[in-house]
Formats: sequence, structure tokens, C-alpha cells
Amino acid sequence: MKKTLMLTEQEAKASRQWWVVDATGKTLGRLASEIAPILRGKHKPDFTPHVDNGDFVVVINCEKIAVTGNKLDAKRYYRHSRYPGGLKSRTLREQLKRFPERVIYEAVKGMMPKTRLGRAQMKKLKIYKGSEHPHQAQKPQPLEL
Repeated sequence: MKKTLMLTEQEAKASRQWWVVDATGKTLGRLASEIAPILRGKHKPDFTPHVDNGDFVVVINCEKIAVTGNKLDAKRYYRHSRYPGGLKSRTLREQLKRFPERVIYEAVKGMMPKTRLGRAQMKKLKIYKGSEHPHQAQKPQPLEL
């Protein structure tokens, strides 16, 4: 009789890899839907749903993503100051100009579990403007999407 493999936290941490993704010209939603399973570890044969065994993902050139249709002006990002009348909003075009990292972060976050484990897995996502990143010592492999 075969047994189902269940990883422990220590085994999962030992097998983590680093990946680097160049976001130049990639569509926002398609990029996010490829990054989310890697953060969760679903691309590995030893995926365990209740253990964080995903890999680290470094996204570079986040300001050069592409979006389809009229989303640059129609899609809005909302935040609230928690004061009456404190709802603020920005279009995707404004958000890309000011904080392009947040655009990819929010897209990937929407595809992750809304649990304690999902928040821990999101900490393995590193997003940078430009083509330079401070994770060269981890020797990230290029990830072709």
C-alpha cells in the first residue's frame, strides 16, 4: 500500500528555490496567475496543502507590464483612511506611475488563499522596478512564462 507524502516545515524550507521573472510586456493577470501557484508550491510533485513549500519569486521591470482593453483608465484601486468620507481611488495608469510594485502585488494577492498560510506565502514575492534586484546571492533561475 502506498502512503501519501506529507512534508514537514523543515523539509519544505530545505527544498525552496529562487526564480526571477521579467515582467516586460507580460499581461498583468496572466503573469499573476503563473506566479501564484509557484508561491504556493503547486508546481512541485510533493505539494502539501497545509505546508508552505513554495518557492521565492523575484519580479523585475514591474513598471513595464501590459494590460488589455481599457483597463488603464477603467480599473480603479481603492483605499480608505478610516475617517468619514475618506475613500480614495486611483486608476491603474496613476497607480503604475506612482507604485508599480503594488499593481502586481495586488493581482497576485487576489489569487492566493485568504488565510494565515496565504499571507506567509506572499512574503516570498519580491517585486522591483528596473532590472536590478538585491537577490543575486541566492542565484535565482530565470522563469519562462
